[in-house]
Amino acid sequence: MPKKRDTRWHAVSVVSTSQSCEAARALKERRFLGKDAPRLPLPECTQSAQCHCTYRKYADRRSGPRRDEEQVGGRTPPASRQERRAGRGRRRTDA
Repeated sequence: MPKKRDTRWHAVSVVSTSQSCEAARALKERRFLGKDAPRLPLPECTQSAQCHCTYRKYADRRSGPRRDEEQVGGRTPPASRQERRAGRGRRRTDA
């Protein structure tokens, strides 16, 4: 049985073309939760009869790295702290 996907954070963005109206181009980089996305054609659309706008789907509303360690590529302990993992493990079999 396939795993049910969690769609609580499913997001979309409005993809516009060079012929799209200003309202669609203003939403260029913005992501919306699927349930909160504006309907197409947009109410302010000046070309609603020939609207070429579409949605681009994303698994998550967030985009790009959110934390410093995701941007830098790893987490480093502060220089003022002593590394606690240098010693033996807690098990008797740890050497």
